[in-house]
Amino acid sequence: MGKKLYVGNLSYSLDDQYLVDLFSEFGTVESARIVTDRESGRSKGFAFVEMSSDTEAQAAIEKLNGTDQQGRAMNVSEAKPMAPRENRGGGGGGFGGGNRNNSRGGFGGGRPRY
Repeated sequence: MGKKLYVGNLSYSLDDQYLVDLFSEFGTVESARIVTDRESGRSKGFAFVEMSSDTEAQAAIEKLNGTDQQGRAMNVSEAKPMAPRENRGGGGGGFGGGNRNNSRGGFGGGRPRY
């Protein structure tokens, strides 16, 4: 299994092929993907590159980290595992509870009906 690298501070004009060409100098590039915004399709300025071996990945980090790529100092490091996402589902919130006779809580509760 290869080593996944995080590549940050990228120029927004770069594409996946640019990264493949750049990193292939250090070994076999398994994949290169610039992360884009879902709605606009624009680059978010970072990418992930997977090299075929740890040795190749380490060489790429040492040689490319901090180098100028189209006017920006590129950051290259070992990618960290993705943290589990927090539950963002609905529920849990709401307007409180209470029963009809309770003068507290609940949406619109607490006022007697006349």
